[in-house]
Amino acid sequence: MSLGDDHGYGESSRGADDGTYGGYAGTGQTRTRLPDDPYGGAPRRPRSSSRSLVTIVGVIVLLIAAIAFANRGDDDTTNGTSAEDKAETVPTAASGERPVKSKTAGIPTGFKQSKEGVQSAAANYAVALGSTGMFQKGSRHTLVDTLYTSDAASRLQGPLDDAYSSDFLSKMGLDANGNPPAGNTFVSRVTPLGTTVQGYSDSRAKVAVWYMGLIGMSGDNSTDPVTSTWKTWTFDLQWSNSDWKIVSDTQKDGPAPVPGDEQAATSEEISKAVEEYGGFTYAR
Repeated sequence: MSLGDDHGYGESSRGADDGTYGGYAGTGQTRTRLPDDPYGGAPRRPRSSSRSLVTIVGVIVLLIAAIAFANRGDDDTTNGTSAEDKAETVPTAASGERPVKSKTAGIPTGFKQSKEGVQSAAANYAVALGSTGMFQKGSRHTLVDTLYTSDAASRLQGPLDDAYSSDFLSKMGLDANGNPPAGNTFVSRVTPLGTTVQGYSDSRAKVAVWYMGLIGMSGDNSTDPVTSTWKTWTFDLQWSNSDWKIVSDTQKDGPAPVPGDEQAATSEEISKAVEEYGGFTYAR
């Protein structure tokens, strides 16, 4: 992976979203040891299990189901890839080459027509689609139009708009426009840990991205602090207009490591980290 100045993948800033990209990371809950006062005020009790369940069900069922519905009818048996749908086992090590030199709407584009290029594309697309930009209609439409084929984008826009309803956004602590309350920072970030090619030809490819995600609201009055999740995001991609475009995608849980015993950060520490640490451009 190569370091980059890709702050276009950042989360919404404290009290307001700057419209940049950086989308949906899924939700999950990691077992951590909380400090006595993680978000200010009296000693905090653990999050309500019912509220956690609402968040988990809301994100996983609404968003992934919407994508699955929009992609129904796609043939996932071959997808123009190799006859054997078997992952190619290779070390997860960066090539040392810069993956792309261009961007479209702040999103890395123009990946090489190669196995390395399609893996870089899948990793960076996961980051973009796992960003806070997916929670605002304008930036979500830009992301989907930029990263998916035109046919896939036209199928997805409506179901995704329905999934990111005002009611759903409210459950995430956001207003109808996808903005966090004043003094709060909404976090949604995907960090790829590795990629593998499950099928490849010059025109079609299937790539799985193993990632860790962060999602939640960081703020003094937040009842849903930022938690981590581990998932695998699989993309079916097509070479179109000199770049890789997503035809369809699916997600599944894990593989997840055993949770550590690190003390959970305070709301202020999480907000500061999100604002200070920018994203990467991921290369394979």
